[in-house]
Amino acid sequence: MIRVSRRAFLHASAAISAVTFLPRAVRAADAIKVAAIYTVPIEQQWVSRIHKAANAAKERGDIDYVFSEKVANTDYERVMREYAEAGHQLIVGEAFAVEDAARAVAKDYPGTAFLIGSSFKPDAALPNFATFDNYIQDASYLTGMIAGAMTKSGNIGMVGGYPIPEVNRLMNAFMAGVREVKPDTKFQVAFIGSWFDPPKAKETALAQIDAGADLLYAERFGVSDAAKEKGVLAVGNVIDTQADYPETVVASALWHFEPTLDKAIAKVKDKSFTAEDYGALSFMKEGGCSLAPLGTFEAKVPADIVAKAKEKEAAIRSGAFQVAIDDNEPKSS
Repeated sequence: MIRVSRRAFLHASAAISAVTFLPRAVRAADAIKVAAIYTVPIEQQWVSRIHKAANAAKERGDIDYVFSEKVANTDYERVMREYAEAGHQLIVGEAFAVEDAARAVAKDYPGTAFLIGSSFKPDAALPNFATFDNYIQDASYLTGMIAGAMTKSGNIGMVGGYPIPEVNRLMNAFMAGVREVKPDTKFQVAFIGSWFDPPKAKETALAQIDAGADLLYAERFGVSDAAKEKGVLAVGNVIDTQADYPETVVASALWHFEPTLDKAIAKVKDKSFTAEDYGALSFMKEGGCSLAPLGTFEAKVPADIVAKAKEKEAAIRSGAFQVAIDDNEPKSS
């Protein structure tokens, strides 16, 4: 029998442990500290996609990720400063209602990178403040084509949060897609004045159904509940909720935040982060958006429209067709 001293055993164990855990240690050393600040719950469509991308980066070992949700606008600046003071290298958030405050924080912390959702463009005088936006009009256009084929009454209800560019462009693209297939469609357009108020969104959608809509554009949570309750169809936005509404949600435009976040992470790591507009990374040709699988509606959408939508998607990806970016407030017709 070969006897091994306790000291030799400990040395051998330490060596094995070092070899076994080295890759993880290296990843931890390379990971950057990322904090996200959300004004709504992480279940909300827009935020859920940012959260998903951040968790994917965390699983890869690229980042250490923490977040705050349901942060009031009046509290947003304080939370930003706390994360900056804590040494987070990249702060992800939104400035739609706190634009001046967010940029003021970035100015005070020039060594911290800020990737912020904004209706405005970056400023070269503030090199650590980059902006992004969900330019998913490409996928929205395709869902409009599907909707145009599925509405029987030619009356579509649309419920949005606020009539800001980020919402308007998606609604306008959807409407343009509908009109390509069914030019005489009428639209009922309403905004609920909230980013997260499912009961109000549902109530508004029910009123549109009562006014003749047989298909709803669900820019907000709550709309699909109204559609399901009344037995009409719905088209989703940003996320795919068909699993929850298998007989209701016929199509969805998906936003993929991964290209935006991954570029920012790489820029922070190689110390090249600067004031850039990341909006174009949400385009379909950049992998920033897509049409969700039709799933339970695969055999229900007319085959010729499915083929036409696929042709249009290929044209968008190749650059042969460009969906117009129309930020004007859509109106009922």
